[in-house]
Amino acid sequence: VQLQASGGGLVQAGESLRLSCAASGSIFSINDMGWYRQALGKQRELVATITAGGFTTYANSIKGRFTISRDNAKNTVYLQMNSLKPDDTAVYYCNGMINRYLRWGQGTEVTVSS
Repeated sequence: VQLQASGGGLVQAGESLRLSCAASGSIFSINDMGWYRQALGKQRELVATITAGGFTTYANSIKGRFTISRDNAKNTVYLQMNSLKPDDTAVYYCNGMINRYLRWGQGTEVTVSS
């Protein structure tokens, strides 16, 4: 089982990006999924989570700008990021409780220029 994140890139402040994270392998169940980020020199922090039923939570710093969603049929979680700011620059990691084990994706880099 693995998680593959994609969609990062270099954008200007105010622009948008959509991250995707797809789970693959022998999957029996996926419960909570989430996005975290780690800026250079900082600790990894929670961005957003979503339960299997679609209940979401967000970090205060991104509320109103980012939206987490998932497609259970595709075993994929998304992060729509709008109105990006330079402070959003980080490596973004997805994770998921898959087959009752917490697994992490490899990270996708987001750089927002001012």
